[in-house]
Amino acid sequence: MITSTTNKQIKMIQKLQKSSKERKQQGLFVIEGIRMFKEIPVEYLNKVFVTELFYEKNRELFKDREPDDFVADSVFEKLSETQTPQGVLATVKMRNYSLEEVLGKEENPLILVLENLQDPGNLGTILRTAEGAGASGIIMSRDTVDVYNPKVVRSTMGALFRMPFYYADDIFEVVEEVQRRGIKVYAAHLAGEGFYEKDYRPGTAFLVGNEGNGLTDRITAMADEKIRIPMMGKVESLNAAIAATLMAYEALRQRLQS
Repeated sequence: MITSTTNKQIKMIQKLQKSSKERKQQGLFVIEGIRMFKEIPVEYLNKVFVTELFYEKNRELFKDREPDDFVADSVFEKLSETQTPQGVLATVKMRNYSLEEVLGKEENPLILVLENLQDPGNLGTILRTAEGAGASGIIMSRDTVDVYNPKVVRSTMGALFRMPFYYADDIFEVVEEVQRRGIKVYAAHLAGEGFYEKDYRPGTAFLVGNEGNGLTDRITAMADEKIRIPMMGKVESLNAAIAATLMAYEALRQRLQS
């Protein structure tokens, strides 16, 4: 039973929660809560920490593997990043996808390309949406928020373990590679043309930009076409996650009807 916040393992978990650098160095990240715990592929599970009460109420979860450590309620409350801790936390091995895995083997892949997204909730929502819409994968510029940030992890609702993603050291080179493979690249842009008039059934990649500044001029110029989601009233733009959702699901709608 871990009864002190000065315990070496507790300090390690806190570092993983707070530092992207620490996560990369150790190749580990943290998940919390019963729903996310159930989603972890067994081969990526590193260590499991629980309170006694959680263990007593959920013994069936541990029929194949017992927890590594029990944690006192008072310590777990300080460790948890949620207002109502459920009593289970795990460290998980990171998954490193290749660009090939993200582009997928489908004949007509659907890709989301994110440039400098900074909001953890937006990124998590986009991963979840991408899975729901049947996307092949997500490509991100290196300056996009860390996908293993605890807020991102929570908001993916488990999609993190199933949706391939790739951080590009040079996002412009990767976009060129996407185009070389015959995948048409669309930039979500205020100067774009009618969003619903395009055909997204062939291989498609949607560019989604930073929440405050949108796409850079350089990556916009690389797109095969610019598109604009129609908006009424005085609204000029949509939240990045909402825009990505609309685009991905329009592609899915077209593909289901073809």
